[in-house]
Amino acid sequence: MYSQTVASPSMNDDQLLRYSRHILLPQIGIEGQETLLRSHVLIIGAGGLGSPVAMYLAASGIGKLTICDNDTVDLTNLQRQIAHSTETIGAPKTYSAKKTLARINPDVNVVALNERMDEGRLLDLVAEADVVVDASDNFATRHFVNRVCTIHKKPLVSGAVVRLDGQVTVFDLRHISSACYHCLFPATGEKEDMRCAVMGVFAPLVGIIGCVQAAETLKILLNIGKTLNGRFLVLDALSMEWRSIKLNKDPACTVCGVPESVMIE
Repeated sequence: MYSQTVASPSMNDDQLLRYSRHILLPQIGIEGQETLLRSHVLIIGAGGLGSPVAMYLAASGIGKLTICDNDTVDLTNLQRQIAHSTETIGAPKTYSAKKTLARINPDVNVVALNERMDEGRLLDLVAEADVVVDASDNFATRHFVNRVCTIHKKPLVSGAVVRLDGQVTVFDLRHISSACYHCLFPATGEKEDMRCAVMGVFAPLVGIIGCVQAAETLKILLNIGKTLNGRFLVLDALSMEWRSIKLNKDPACTVCGVPESVMIE
């Protein structure tokens, strides 16, 4: 438990006031808030999930946010992707999100990467981050990010939404006993992406799942509470019922169940 009684040598008066409601929490305090200010989070995707994740992490005082997305803002995005606005239609989503985050908290260092990630690039980005948030919208990217996080043993906070169903979990790949995304959804090549453009999506649902992802990210960075590692949460927004499913590592997994050297090759 962090102390709240010692004066902060690194936060200025404005920061102490901005984050005062965090500092009041015994689980966070000044030391915990300073941890967040030193932290670096990599967010893959600046759409429906990435928007609330980035906004709440920026508001919470994460020192550095790297946001990756190579898409541009479209009118159809604005029903749910709250980091963007009518004025930014046609602009790269990462740049639009960076403008929004600057209005929320100008002290956060936001790195906007408007590019498609190749393996070498993502290997470097994940190596530099403390936590990776997967807010992408397709299986190929999720498996790609999962492989790289497994190589670097970085915590991965995963979320997905389609129609009125959402899911969220944590793969804490710092621990050898943790499952990975491939354990849950093996890359068999038979599963088809269910894109929002085809299937539709309930607008507030991406906010709910994205906020859970942000909360899990903060808990990992602060090392507080019990994360979703080993638990897979599924939300039916129509009935507003959550299901918690125990998630175990697959010993035969071809990603996290083989030596690191094999995965890199």
